[in-house]
Amino acid sequence: MTLSKIGRVVMALVATAALGLGMTACGGGTIGYLWVLGTYYNQISGFLIDDYTGNLTAITHSPFASGGANPVSLVVKAGGRFVFVINAGSGATGTPGTATFSSPGQSISVFSVGGGGTLTFEQNYYSQGVQSLWAALDSSSSFLYVLDKYSPDYATTGNGSITAFSINGSTGRLTLVPNTSILTNQIPQTWFDVGANPSMTKVGGGGCLYTLSPNSIYPYQVNSSTGQLTVPTTGPYLVTGSNSLTSINTSAGSGSGYMYLTDGPGNQIFTLQGGASACSLSPVAGGAQTNLSGAIDPVNSLTSSSGKFLYVLNYQSIGTVTPANSTISAFTINSQGQLAPLSDSTNNPYAVGSGPKCILQDPSNQYMYISDYNDSTVTGKLLDQNRGYLSDLARGSVFPTSMRPTCMAVSGNL
Repeated sequence: MTLSKIGRVVMALVATAALGLGMTACGGGTIGYLWVLGTYYNQISGFLIDDYTGNLTAITHSPFASGGANPVSLVVKAGGRFVFVINAGSGATGTPGTATFSSPGQSISVFSVGGGGTLTFEQNYYSQGVQSLWAALDSSSSFLYVLDKYSPDYATTGNGSITAFSINGSTGRLTLVPNTSILTNQIPQTWFDVGANPSMTKVGGGGCLYTLSPNSIYPYQVNSSTGQLTVPTTGPYLVTGSNSLTSINTSAGSGSGYMYLTDGPGNQIFTLQGGASACSLSPVAGGAQTNLSGAIDPVNSLTSSSGKFLYVLNYQSIGTVTPANSTISAFTINSQGQLAPLSDSTNNPYAVGSGPKCILQDPSNQYMYISDYNDSTVTGKLLDQNRGYLSDLARGSVFPTSMRPTCMAVSGNL
């Protein structure tokens, strides 16, 4: 039977509306955007997240140039209007303490987010140290903190550093926050020292910023009005029993908040909680949690939005897990922050793509995504929010992305 002219017009209007909402015939509409950094060509791959299936489809004009060399970290300002990409550069060159010391291609690239998740490059900014590693936003998304492996005074201290910026909420532009606690000829220092060989920095509860080094945590108190960082009286926290810490994960959870640290060589997870003093830490009773049987070399972790489950990325594994070198160990978290293996013993640890780097949940907390560095893919998982179980997506779980992906970020629809 032939459709009438009016019928054809109505169908066209419905199709147009569906496209405008990010909907497809097989899905339930776009619930958010996922951006993945690719280091091989210095790109950002953008994806629409389908509400009904969790499938990923490419954003228009994706991939986008990262604005520098070797993109390693990115954050999204609350509200989803701006994305900040940290380009580490090609590696430290020159002599520390001189003008020759730099990492070519290092930058902080600011992007505005348009309709459908498209990214538009706005401007590059630069941290004060050399070879950027990570970025974090304060709880209000008013300030950006960029971690560098080498501080400007590295030649004398051997330290890494944090550069702090205030963020213009309307334009995304960055303004340097000076370190007013250290003055030279009445002029504030422009960076904040952290320990040697830092790797990651995260914001925790109580207005604290924590930076990970191989065996210690370096805390700072964050001034919510100025973005200023202040070293608490307790100073660094030594993680007793650790070999070489690989990641830090802070979460408010259901109580006062916990911190989870992965120890790659030791194949264990440490759980810490807030101490009596501001930004101080203490171990949770029970000590370190040994990783699941067959899973080794934990490199990153994620706490579920409910605070009930912890998911640990393992770069390698042994035994019968397929593929043999990449898994997720899943744990339950009790009210005291203690870990226990998730009861899904048949599938836990869960297989993912090779060389996992980063893990996150989508804005609706239905799905989980993992960047697979060696495979140049993103693996998607369906999350059982009540039991914590993970399973494959209904219509395919592996999505190609820019080569050698590192980390990711998500945002809900604008």
